[in-house]
Amino acid sequence: MKQVSEAAVPDSRASELIPLMKKMGIVDLSARITSADGCKLVPILAGCEEEASRLGLELTSGPAYSEASRPPLERILAHLEGVPPSMYPLLPDKWEIAGDVVTVKIDPALFEYAEEIGRAYAKVLDARSVWADVSGVSGEFREPDMCLLYGSGGESVKLENGIRYCFDVTKVMFASGNLAERRRMKDLDCRGETVVDMFAGIGYFTLPLAKFSGARRVFACEKNPNSYGFLVRNLGLNEITNVIPILGDNRDIAGGRFADRILMGYVQTTSQFLDKALELAKPGCIIHYHDTFPTGQQEKFVNDIFSKACGKDYEIERIIEVKSFAPSVSHYVADVRVFPSDRLA
Repeated sequence: MKQVSEAAVPDSRASELIPLMKKMGIVDLSARITSADGCKLVPILAGCEEEASRLGLELTSGPAYSEASRPPLERILAHLEGVPPSMYPLLPDKWEIAGDVVTVKIDPALFEYAEEIGRAYAKVLDARSVWADVSGVSGEFREPDMCLLYGSGGESVKLENGIRYCFDVTKVMFASGNLAERRRMKDLDCRGETVVDMFAGIGYFTLPLAKFSGARRVFACEKNPNSYGFLVRNLGLNEITNVIPILGDNRDIAGGRFADRILMGYVQTTSQFLDKALELAKPGCIIHYHDTFPTGQQEKFVNDIFSKACGKDYEIERIIEVKSFAPSVSHYVADVRVFPSDRLA
């Protein structure tokens, strides 16, 4: 491993001297700052050793550990010069990346240092822009509340499981916690089926199912014009031709008894749309029903909802926990086979 000169900076003076040394341009930013015996060992650029000595620092030599080998948050902290160390514990250690756009959730106390924090995250995570998720999603369209920390633009493309999702983090949500379910849609065997996605969004479940499952055609309904616009763009981006996008309320979908499979990827008020799903369903149709229930009580709640809607004309094939939603509440998806009778038509 390559060796570099290192300046031994006492821990008691590190917060003062290391920013000064970076400003002087004598620190080798491609190598890691390491710790040993109460000091920070700061890698020095070749030819700058004398300037480090003038600061009264002892010089040694050591291996040039790559800066990229350091944990991302550690590297982010190293790039924060205007944020008090007392604020470091409040910094987010998780983030979402969509192409070159990053979103984080930050403590309100950090907004005073928003640009400095955003710049550090952008540099380390190689992002064009960094956005703060202020209060999650809200409203019928589950629209995000975002605040720009650094850079510009919220639109990007996220590559996941062979699918390109183009979206704008300031306009539509993207639930990373639903990854396993999106992967499951890709792996379904839907050969020859007619599928209805009642809450298509930008194509979260529609795209992997339509591209990989063998479905004959997919009716993808979306009410939010922003999401619908990205859905249409994503169909072209992924060269998918077996999807019929529909802009509007899914309760206005025409026809009945034509769906072999129905996706209901919504939560909390999903049951309000079950009667419409049953109108669209052929006998033996599989409904992938998403909703939130008290953890551990999902089977009881699914039975209550479906027995109320269709009596005994259904079978629960499986119930899967998608992700935690709130304390003692989880997001579940139930695969339910229905046998709608004429009285439901």
